[in-house]
Amino acid sequence: MKEKIIAKASEMFLKLGFKSITMDDIAGEMCISKKTIYKYFCNKEVLIQESTELVHKQVHELIDTIVAKNYNAIHENFEIRKTFGELFNNSADSSPIFQLKKHYPEIYQRVLEQEVNQCEYCFRQNIEKGIAEGLYRKNLDIETYVKFYYILIFHINENTSSEKEAKRIELEALEYHTRAMATPAGIIELEKNLLNITK
Repeated sequence: MKEKIIAKASEMFLKLGFKSITMDDIAGEMCISKKTIYKYFCNKEVLIQESTELVHKQVHELIDTIVAKNYNAIHENFEIRKTFGELFNNSADSSPIFQLKKHYPEIYQRVLEQEVNQCEYCFRQNIEKGIAEGLYRKNLDIETYVKFYYILIFHINENTSSEKEAKRIELEALEYHTRAMATPAGIIELEKNLLNITK
């Protein structure tokens, strides 16, 4: 039952917001009593903490699944962005990371600490792959570009309240990041992926 509550709460928090969803809402959605939820979680903050850990795990499993499909480095980044868009497709029109930072700063800080190493590892792997494929320039300072992109993406999400606006700026950031690294062949692949989005 505990795992079911975490799964349902995660889904509701991402779609409707960490602040607006109450324990009553979760109980009602699951057709259980609020008392049952409190049997496993002493308060909402503990449930949010466990929910963010589940989402963290799901996100990195999704990334691993996409990487395993062996797309080229640029297409891989666009597929990851598309998958994230579907996962975080909420009706609250408010960025989950922005909400977490604003209303639950301690939990947000823990999420950030968890994400740093894994995100930097993913970005590094992508850049190394792109260089090997001839899509990114060979003379890149990989560590600097990893940090640039990490700072850029997290700054957008933690400072943009509107989910729609965050997604728009994220696409601009991905294009900016890719153009900064791309070879002529990489630019062609980038333009192809951008065209696919507009279709």
